[in-house]
Amino acid sequence: MIADKIKRLREASHLTQTELAKKLNITRSSVNAWEMGISVPSTTYLIELALLFHVSTDFLLGLEQNNTIDISTLSEREAILVYELVDYFTSQKKDVVD
Repeated sequence: MIADKIKRLREASHLTQTELAKKLNITRSSVNAWEMGISVPSTTYLIELALLFHVSTDFLLGLEQNNTIDISTLSEREAILVYELVDYFTSQKKDVVD
């Protein structure tokens, strides 16, 4: 559900509902309504949320299960380290399942 994803992303970013609302120039009650599933963000706010949290709008809408990470500002060595960490975590999950 989009409500759960917004809340998880907000909390992972260490933002309160009020802080997220200020970043989006909306009321805290609007953010609360999204997280409670009472309403859903408009297309404009979906895009803003995706940009803010570095995820795709498809991810927010539940159309894709993959997260993306923007590594465009990292050096080549830093990007390699990120890929190595992903490979490591993926292999650890496979070991647990096997």
